[in-house]
Amino acid sequence: MPAQLIDGIALSQKLRSEIATRAAALTAKGTQPGLAVILVGEDPASQVYVRNKVKACGDVGFHSVLEKYEADLSEADLLARIASLNADPAIHGILVQMPLPKHINPHKVIEAIATTKDVDGYSVLSAGELMTGLPGFRPCTPYGCMKLIESTGVDLRGKHAVVIGRSNTVGKPMALLLLQANATVTICHSATPDLGHHTRNADVIVAAVGRRNTLTADMVRPGAIVIDVGMNRDDNGKLCGDVDFAGVQEIASHITPVPGGVGPMTITMLLMNTVEAAERV
Repeated sequence: MPAQLIDGIALSQKLRSEIATRAAALTAKGTQPGLAVILVGEDPASQVYVRNKVKACGDVGFHSVLEKYEADLSEADLLARIASLNADPAIHGILVQMPLPKHINPHKVIEAIATTKDVDGYSVLSAGELMTGLPGFRPCTPYGCMKLIESTGVDLRGKHAVVIGRSNTVGKPMALLLLQANATVTICHSATPDLGHHTRNADVIVAAVGRRNTLTADMVRPGAIVIDVGMNRDDNGKLCGDVDFAGVQEIASHITPVPGGVGPMTITMLLMNTVEAAERV
């Protein structure tokens, strides 16, 4: 029997409805959740992402500020603008769209954002809070992946989870979130020999390497849950993930499609972090 699709669009809509309710309650008390989004340069993909984020804010009743700057904006000027937003009580979350022009240090920019407004969950402090189990903002994509896994109703306690990828934005925090859910976690990456040896023993697989067909049907144990974080293009230019969807769908119990799986959840969890930031004020 083909795997059950984990519908990221439907789950995203459900969560956004809950976020809108929380935002309305805050606004009624005089605190409308506010998100500031900064875009530096003319990267086409970044412009689309930023537009979608601002639209999502309006849909759930947030106040949003979109600031666009030319690619030659100085690092000092960007840091000064972040400092101003840090001090603005109407702004509860600050997001600087990546990638930044090469003359701007992204680490310095991320660390300049007030920890109470780090709704992307990328700062060193946010990473430390996640590692030590303290409450804090979780990076949006792995946070969304956890919600997708939870929607299957499968208890992760004692399950073996394999994360393919070790990035600071997805792979590492994904592994930590799975550990918090009491899964036994293996992290694989480009230097892992015989990837299939690990994935064939997994109850849950999260593929996040940005390379199509990284995970094929012969690498999946029957009944596994497969979460595909990848965003790639096939030979025909069609959007696809890291997983050979057609093949793996026949083996797994649950699988996320690309598009329509993890993607919609990333912005939703950004909204979730922002409303949580406003609730903490």
